[in-house]
Amino acid sequence: MPTPANPVDAALMTRRSIRAFLPEPVPRADIEAILEAASRAPSGTNTQPWKVYVVTGESLARLSRDLLAAYDDPQRDALYHEEYPYYPQRWVSPYLNRRRKIGWDLYGLLGIEKGDKARMHEQHAQNYRFFGAPVGLFFTIDRVMERGSWLDYGMFLQAIMTAARGRGLHTCPQAAFTQFHRVIAEHLGLPEDEQLVCGMSLGFADEAALVNTLRTEREPVERFTRFLD
Repeated sequence: MPTPANPVDAALMTRRSIRAFLPEPVPRADIEAILEAASRAPSGTNTQPWKVYVVTGESLARLSRDLLAAYDDPQRDALYHEEYPYYPQRWVSPYLNRRRKIGWDLYGLLGIEKGDKARMHEQHAQNYRFFGAPVGLFFTIDRVMERGSWLDYGMFLQAIMTAARGRGLHTCPQAAFTQFHRVIAEHLGLPEDEQLVCGMSLGFADEAALVNTLRTEREPVERFTRFLD
């Protein structure tokens, strides 16, 4: 698909979840500019419910080590639990079909065969290495906020990813961190009244990496839209 001439459309349509980054650092000024641009995202009565933690350098390395240790813990599922259900408790079509397709498209691209739990485990572990990105972003919300503020948060996250693309950067938004919110809270020094929403890796894409050749499909507009005259 050709890149649209409209720069906003181009940023939106070239955004993708990158799973291999270059180690090249991202200047702090660029991170601050991205967050400043994203701060214009709308929120009900201008509540601006987002709080952001930027982790780099040795802080990122230490957090990564502890996340990997938790992920590899044989008692992981007994010790670590998500604070909120990101995915539905009961999967139905077409959502289950789409989820399965992206999973097998990714594993097929990487040569991971069905049932190869060891390689699946290792691939998922890349989340906790931030896919090699030099910047980890974590997003929290005050526990007093309700569902509307979580909707506002989605617009803020999209704005970050779009602003990053405008600067030649890429991202990977990650719900995989939510199971280990206690590990993250300890590293970030989160107060009790803040809840982890998600994390995000930020950096320059390694365009030579096989995993980054994955392209996900999107439904055409006519399938999810009704025009009523």
